[in-house]
Amino acid sequence: MTDSLPHRATLADVAEALGVSKATVSKALNGRDGISPETRERVLATVAALDYRPTTSPSPSASRRAIAAVFDIPGSPYILGVLQGALAAATAGHLDLLTRLAPEGSSRRRRAVARNWIADQRAAGVVGIVGLTLSEPDGLIAAASEVGMPFVIVDPVDTHSRNLVSIGSSNWAGARNATEHLLTLGHRRIAWVGGPAASDAARERLYGYRAALDAAGIPVDPLLTRTGRFDTTSGSEHARELLALGQPPTAIMAGDDEIAVGVLATAHAMGIRVPEDLSVTGFDDTPQSAWTTPPLTTVHQHLEGMGEVAVQTILAMGDGGRPASRRIELATTLTIRSSTGPAPTARTRA
Repeated sequence: MTDSLPHRATLADVAEALGVSKATVSKALNGRDGISPETRERVLATVAALDYRPTTSPSPSASRRAIAAVFDIPGSPYILGVLQGALAAATAGHLDLLTRLAPEGSSRRRRAVARNWIADQRAAGVVGIVGLTLSEPDGLIAAASEVGMPFVIVDPVDTHSRNLVSIGSSNWAGARNATEHLLTLGHRRIAWVGGPAASDAARERLYGYRAALDAAGIPVDPLLTRTGRFDTTSGSEHARELLALGQPPTAIMAGDDEIAVGVLATAHAMGIRVPEDLSVTGFDDTPQSAWTTPPLTTVHQHLEGMGEVAVQTILAMGDGGRPASRRIELATTLTIRSSTGPAPTARTRA
């Protein structure tokens, strides 16, 4: 009598146990549309019960190796800037750069979904993954770690992974420098409109703003501190509320250039002159910041550099190297343009 290896659950086993097709199981595992939430929950519960794991080869079988850049929303100048740097580094390393959307919402937290998604990337020849401000990435990071695939996050959002290797900018110092610039111009009522609280970069920028005010002996006014999304709509909405206050700010600092564009649009719509009545700053120094009206004073961060360093870090990790630090920060500088000026006096504002 010979011992037999324990049976490993397959996709067909999961489908048979549920009485559904293998295509339905695959959709649930990859977070795709086309099935009901109830069916998705049943599939994931069965996958967990059977301990199904996607079949993966020991190493990518594709003839060319690739880096995958994964994100939630691709349509932003920030993402395009980082992608440009990642593409340059991948090309220099003779790798392809593949762009990917992450599995939908909360499904990416499911171990089975994350494992299946990582298996798909390996089958495509992916040897490492760059996450671009990817929300809730911990499940994907863990699944990549199981198969020895390097995973680096640029500007983490809502993550608690112990295996996290991240790339970013000196956000705290950048925001503090921008605040100090406004203080030297005589501004004392300086408002902050930042990004989501779950974003590490957004929090660091907010802390830099607060640190500069504290060093100048100016209390932080809760009415002048707002958080939202990194987009123009959020900037526009918060600016309208701030500028309608009985004692409005003389300057508004935006957590990124997209928010700043929304602030400028609202100021123009309300007949508020920039910078005569209101100074505005951004963060990122994306190409659009030089073409706003007026051109935007903003914190420059090396977006292309972050993409390049992320890919270089992945290649080093793939060769068995360990990053000198799990958090790598690139320096920021302040680009001063025409959207900031001396604080207006009560007479000039009237």
